[in-house]
Amino acid sequence: MRRKSKVLVGVDIGTTKTAAVVGEITETGIDIIGFGLSPARELRKGTVVNIDNTVEAVKKAVEEAEHMSGCRINAAYVGIAGSHIKGQNSLGIVAVKGREVGEDDVQRAIEASKAIAIPVDREILHTLPQNYVVDGQDGIRDPVGMSGVRLEAKVHIVTGSSTSIQNVVKSVHRVGLDIDDIVLEQLAASEAILSSDEKDLGVALIDIGGSSTSIAIFAEGSIKHTAILPVGGNYLTSDIATGLRTPFADAEKIKLQYGCALSSMIPKEETIEVPSVGGREARMVSRQILGRIVEPRMEEILNLALKEVVRSGYEDLLAAGLVLTGGTSLLPGINEMAEQLFDMPVRRGHPEGVGGLSDVVNSPAYAVAVGLIVHGARGLGGDSVYRRTGNIFTDWIRAIKKWFLEFF
Repeated sequence: MRRKSKVLVGVDIGTTKTAAVVGEITETGIDIIGFGLSPARELRKGTVVNIDNTVEAVKKAVEEAEHMSGCRINAAYVGIAGSHIKGQNSLGIVAVKGREVGEDDVQRAIEASKAIAIPVDREILHTLPQNYVVDGQDGIRDPVGMSGVRLEAKVHIVTGSSTSIQNVVKSVHRVGLDIDDIVLEQLAASEAILSSDEKDLGVALIDIGGSSTSIAIFAEGSIKHTAILPVGGNYLTSDIATGLRTPFADAEKIKLQYGCALSSMIPKEETIEVPSVGGREARMVSRQILGRIVEPRMEEILNLALKEVVRSGYEDLLAAGLVLTGGTSLLPGINEMAEQLFDMPVRRGHPEGVGGLSDVVNSPAYAVAVGLIVHGARGLGGDSVYRRTGNIFTDWIRAIKKWFLEFF
């Protein structure tokens, strides 16, 4: 890649789209210098169901991003989601060596926290430190240098299905790319759209994608809870296709152009043109009918998210309220509906704090892709087993591999 040490790439493999974003790390921050998008339907509930289609989607998005940025893309940070992802909190306890907490003590405590029962078909994606306890003193963010004899590390552990993870890895490798890291999508999105103040006060991030809804709860500056619900915007599209008797592709266009989460916000006299199936003529339908189809499904999705927030036990800690992101969050009226259901302030989250071609990716739909670059720039992800540790030899092998893929 051009200026390899200062250029990072984020690839968001979604149900309805695959997005690739190229960011250049500068002295003042991150500049977006390339973007590629490929419509796709290669995932179901966040899980790869057709590797060939996934490979083609990633390849097309990456090629567009390469063309726009002028960079040769060899590796990327890749987002992952899906109903197979699970999160849980854990505690690691160790005795402090030398009566002063050192970096090695912190690492030992984090390692101890991973001593949990995990099924053989699952593996750890992230081990995310929350805070530390030194001799009973709680709420410590950085214990290094403190005096004590007992150190406890509170962490949030994210696991996923080994086969689902490997299918994502295989798809990216078949494009000829190395993986810098695999990152939980809502964790990546949070880096692009949440402020440190929101994380300190307490905030719930709800990313409503095509086939799943991802939730991440932050409080006291750290992540407290993650969850993924197997429902998303495609359910709205399916309801529209069935209710208005129109092809799925046309239902998606109708949702994007005329959809509204609250039917009360739709003028009663407004009508829309609805294509028919089987070669029949298009029909004019009241937009109110569309609203009555969309509203109950959107309310169901938000209610499921609310139940998950309540189940987490952090509902009363969300002083900063709720942040909605993902493509479905662009639906008019969704903020107002969420405010009514959650009884807390709600805002729509889009990527912030980046320069360059920021207007190209200034949408909730690209929060994950941009967040992957921010994640990489900050050196986050801890001891992820997917973090790449390449050298000159492996870079040379990768270049030869990509050359063969392109010409043979």
